[in-house]
Amino acid sequence: MKRAESQKACLKKEILDYVLHTYGTSPDYPWKTPDFVLRHNDNRKWYGVMLEVRKESMGLHGTGYIEVLNVKCDPDMAGFLVSGKGILPGYHMNKKNWISILLDGTVEKEQILALLDQSYLLTASKKTKEKLHCERKRAWLIPANPGYFDLEAAFAESSTIDWHQRGNIHTGDLVYIYMAAPVSAVLYQCEVTGTGGFEDPGGNQDKSRTMELKLKHRFMPDEMNRERMKLYGVGPVRSARSIPPELERELEMLAETGKNRTAMENKRKEERRWQ
Repeated sequence: MKRAESQKACLKKEILDYVLHTYGTSPDYPWKTPDFVLRHNDNRKWYGVMLEVRKESMGLHGTGYIEVLNVKCDPDMAGFLVSGKGILPGYHMNKKNWISILLDGTVEKEQILALLDQSYLLTASKKTKEKLHCERKRAWLIPANPGYFDLEAAFAESSTIDWHQRGNIHTGDLVYIYMAAPVSAVLYQCEVTGTGGFEDPGGNQDKSRTMELKLKHRFMPDEMNRERMKLYGVGPVRSARSIPPELERELEMLAETGKNRTAMENKRKEERRWQ
């Protein structure tokens, strides 16, 4: 029991350390209880609420209290997340847009922080969103169907390809391509080197646009598969979507590690060639 309590206290401290370091947020205590909220510094909107709730109030077995963290979430993702373990519809919040994360160790810390990051962005002011976009280019996750288009053959022919988009992806953004079943994994990291209009074969101007993707790195299929993506709060990838910051950092690290490994292998090949 003491060990479990210690782990919960450690998790809460890690969450508070993270939001303080990342967003400059300190907990705000609006009630005469240990419960607190996490607010934006500018618009004062909540992006996190930590509560002690009776288990029966959450529809859980047993008696006593459990700590939960409420965060805002994309409605489509919320429906997917609450079907798993440790995540329930938002307690005392709009259940379409908020979820409650159990802080009992059921949900991995990485997924909790990724969902917090998403909540921060969803509740940010326009000014904050613009600032975040200026500070760093956005990263996107887009789906590809291997049954419709052979991406590997396309990239073997040229490191730059054209791809259609209906989102708001700009030059300089990063795009990670998720290959659908049977692969079900992120396979490519690309940089958007240009965007433009799209004209269909019949000559009619389409509302969609194209983007020029330059291949930066190939991932191994087991590095970021669908099961691992779930840890970061990402469900089925059906259309272009922004990536939770924690997942983005993990993909960047995997790409950098892979590039260093490839560089070392090429160096060894070159050395053997001259021996």
